[in-house]
Parts: sequence; structure tokens; C-alpha cells
Amino acid sequence: MSAADEQTGTAVPAQGEGTADSGPLLSFDREVVLEQLGGWRGMVDASLPTIAFVVANIWGGLRAGVWAALGLALVVFALRLIRRESIQQAVSGLFAVGVAVAIAAASGQARDFFVFGILRNAVIGVVLVASIPIRWPLVGVFAEFLAPSHLGTMAGQSFPSLRRRVVEATSDPQSAAGPSAATTPTDAEPDLHWREDRRMIRAYGWLTALWGGTFLVRVAVQGLLYQANQVALLGTTSLVLGLPVTAVAIAVTLWVIARLHRHRSAPPPPA
Repeated sequence: MSAADEQTGTAVPAQGEGTADSGPLLSFDREVVLEQLGGWRGMVDASLPTIAFVVANIWGGLRAGVWAALGLALVVFALRLIRRESIQQAVSGLFAVGVAVAIAAASGQARDFFVFGILRNAVIGVVLVASIPIRWPLVGVFAEFLAPSHLGTMAGQSFPSLRRRVVEATSDPQSAAGPSAATTPTDAEPDLHWREDRRMIRAYGWLTALWGGTFLVRVAVQGLLYQANQVALLGTTSLVLGLPVTAVAIAVTLWVIARLHRHRSAPPPPA
């Protein structure tokens, strides 16, 4: 029995131990992909141009806000290049800031800096919620791609340990290219597809609703402030409903997914 499941009594092989039938379990290294998409650093970097825009707009007007936001986005992009870090998040952030400042500059109204973000959140929220009734909850689709639940590779994991393994994997030169990289086996096929498991569908549905709700709440709050032309409050709510709310949603999502992995990797009850 794995040490991670002593309390539940569920026998889940530890990382790398495997089973007699399936061989060694694959370690969950796909979170490295998530880290390359930006991680916590990327979310903080994405917030900086908004802060710069709001502060500069208050002190120097729209033109100052536009140049401050665009300039800081370029600085973030340049720093990532210099440090040889992943630039995907920086590129998407630079694009979003560029569109936002272009809209604001064209209209001459500071509040229009937030139009692109409001529309983007609305589209994402609607798509997430719409995926639930058709039984393809998008959180489940992404989660099962990144960490197949039937392998149980996250059964005993918590978010800090995932972060630790990401750092180790990204800092180890052998993780990117080495003897084991070319011989990594493919994931085993599940006995039961996750969409055929009612518990999985229900849990992923709630998680998708959670994420969809966070996006739609941002749209509702910022839409009202946009109508009221409250630029400073638009920037404040963009930050408050951004990183802190996302952090809570990530923590809840990882906790639920770990429980689902224990459920899926548990041995069937005796006949």
C-alpha cells in the first residue's frame, strides 16, 4: 500500500513502483508543460501592465496610461528573453495589452482598455459552461490530457509537491534530453473511459462550472463598472478577481483531481 493512501486504505502504487500487470507507472511530468505556459510568475507578469495603466492614467491621463502599459509589457517580454524563460505567456500578454491599448487609444476613453479582457472572459466563461450539458466538461478534457486519471499518478499528490517536481524537472538538463527521454513508454489505455464514469463526469462538471463562474463573475462586475466609467475600480477588480481567485480555483481543482485519481486507481471490490 502506498504511503500516500494509508488513511483511506486504498492501494495505489507509489510513483515509479508500478504493478505486476502494467509495469512501472509513468511519473506525471506533464505539469512541466503548464509551467512553460507561465505558471504563477506568468499570472503576476500579466497583472503588471494593468497596474501600470491605471496608475499612469490617474496621474498623467490616457496617453501616459497607454505608454506605461505597453512599455511594461515589453519590459516583461524582454526580461523573459534575457533569462531564457518561456515566452509563450509573455507573447500572449503582449498581444492582449497591444489590443487593449489600441482600443483605448482609438476611442479616446480609458475604460476601453478593459473591453478586450471583458469580451475574452465572456467567451471563455460561456464556452466552459456550455461544455457541461453536452457531457464534455472542458476541465475534464484538459485534466485527462495532462494527467490521465486511470494511471493514478496524482493520487497522492498535493500542489506544493507538484511545484517542487516542476522545478526539479525544468532545472535538470537530463529531463529535457537524455537516455530516458527517447525510451519513455506511452500511457496505458484505460479500462473505462472517464466520460463513462458518472463520478468523474459529475466532479469535472462542477469544476468546469467553478471555472466558468469565475470568468462570468468578472464579466458581470467589470461590465457594471465599465458602464459607470470607473476606470480605477475596473483596474482594481481586474487584479482582485484575477490572481487571488485563480489561485483558489487552482487549489480546489488540484485537490478534487487528486481525489478522482484515487477513485480511478483503486482496485475493484472483490466479487
